Amino acid sequence: MPEMIITKDLDVPGIDTLDVYREHGGYEALAKALRDYAPDAIIDLMKTSGLRGRGGAGFPTGMKWSFLAKNDMPRYLCCNADESEPGTCKDRVLMEQIPHRLIEGIIITSYACKVHTAFIYVRGELAKAGRQVERAVEEAYAAGLLGKNILDSDFSLDVIVHRGAGAYICGEESALMESLEGRRGYPRLKPPFPAVVGLYGGPTVINNCETLATVPAIVAGGGEWYASFGTEKSKGTRIFSLSGQVKNPGTYELPLGVPMRTLIYDPQYGGGILDDRELKAIIPGGSSTFILTPDKIDTPMDYESIAAAGSMLGSGGVIVISDATCIVGAILRMTEFYRDESCGKCTPCREGTFWMTEILERLEHGHGYLKDVDLLLDICDNLAGKSFCPLGDAATSSITSGIRFFREEFEYHAKFGCCMVGSGSKQDHQHETAVAPAATR
Repeated sequence: MPEMIITKDLDVPGIDTLDVYREHGGYEALAKALRDYAPDAIIDLMKTSGLRGRGGAGFPTGMKWSFLAKNDMPRYLCCNADESEPGTCKDRVLMEQIPHRLIEGIIITSYACKVHTAFIYVRGELAKAGRQVERAVEEAYAAGLLGKNILDSDFSLDVIVHRGAGAYICGEESALMESLEGRRGYPRLKPPFPAVVGLYGGPTVINNCETLATVPAIVAGGGEWYASFGTEKSKGTRIFSLSGQVKNPGTYELPLGVPMRTLIYDPQYGGGILDDRELKAIIPGGSSTFILTPDKIDTPMDYESIAAAGSMLGSGGVIVISDATCIVGAILRMTEFYRDESCGKCTPCREGTFWMTEILERLEHGHGYLKDVDLLLDICDNLAGKSFCPLGDAATSSITSGIRFFREEFEYHAKFGCCMVGSGSKQDHQHETAVAPAATR
């Protein structure tokens, strides 16, 4: 078992409380940061560590912090804990089981970025996670770890926990800020970027929950120590949320660069495919990333290698699909999600996600046409890269890659009105005149 960094002590009884967390070294990194480092030195430390954002984009964290505008406006930190990506549950685990690690990371980050007000935006459905974070914040205030003159230093910080209302779009950073300001969660036009004009018009740094929870370990162990994990360009470890048709679904922390095969098949992690079926497809970074086929199973799980394989590491939500699954049905479920979560602000996304779902539904239920397959691709072409925010791109990823690798399944639905998976031979369905003529109309 590799060394744990983010999930270290996760299973210690009572680690969600301040006393037990401090017994296991909690807030020692904060004391070290306030005592031994100037704010800019911590930013340099993050650059040395090679830490990249764990929310999906993978942007270098230290560089992101250094982009904050140098003006007289109040600065803000937003912890994006609106974990909404299907297949992803790592932030939820951190907030529920070891919330003080997140709080400590937020305090250190705020100190480095000269922020005095921080927000934790928790997804509305994550009720337990929200309660745990709120309790951890209260304990930190009572212990003098938040508020005025933290640990007898000159640094002061207030942390506000905000519960979202369950909107996927609020995981997008500008929509998150709109929601925090009391408006509808619509994405903003960029530029200006949040580092220049963000929350309440001030320079704002927005980081994912996992990213912030990693900061204390880097301060404690050093940038070069953290950079010793992972690959040359993808440093450190990553929490992977493994789900789907796998024997041992769960969250696993592994060094970046570990082969996908290890995560899925190693007995101490995924343990192989459920019911010992054959692997059919893998979604490596949550449902918004492109589907990969079994020939990519030995691809290293790092940003560059997954991109070279044709997908994205994204949020680290690895979804395993076995040969017992109909790809058309699986993609329909994902597309329904994006249709329901589209904010409706821009026409390509609002209309595109609706019509993609309509077409997939008629294919899935035996009322589709062969021409529907290319029609889906045409809609994806008019949606990807043309919507106001990345939700439009996310909605097309599974469709374009699914048709690319499993086009015969889509066409089978159109020809025979049923799934190829679990069906008999094509000849067995030639007599199904009730649905077969639809393919030729």
